[in-house]
Amino acid sequence: MNVANEAVAVHGPHGGHGTHGAGHGATHKQYVIGFLLALVMTAVPFALVMSHAVAGTPLVIAGFAVAQIVVHVVYFLHVNGSPEQRWNLTALLYTAVVVCIIIGGSLWIMHHLDVNMMPGMMHGRVH
Repeated sequence: MNVANEAVAVHGPHGGHGTHGAGHGATHKQYVIGFLLALVMTAVPFALVMSHAVAGTPLVIAGFAVAQIVVHVVYFLHVNGSPEQRWNLTALLYTAVVVCIIIGGSLWIMHHLDVNMMPGMMHGRVH
């Protein structure tokens, strides 16, 4: 084995030191914690809906949905604030902003159309 092949074998093709993926992979414990949190964040809103619990149930469900998105991003996609994940986090935040603009704009347009719709048009009459 020559010096170049030995360097690649010891340090890997990207200059790493024998611990390939040590900083990137999650432990089994992290996956179990993420799974249990996702399970709870699914079961609680389901129980609220099935028991007809509270008048504010849609807001509670929305809160649990956002929390579950965060759990999935952190525990399963492994996106965090570390320097290695900066571009992934930036892309994720950009995507979230675009989705919020699209959904918010769509709801705004639908509300505007609903408010300004002529009363005779609501029954499907065509003249």
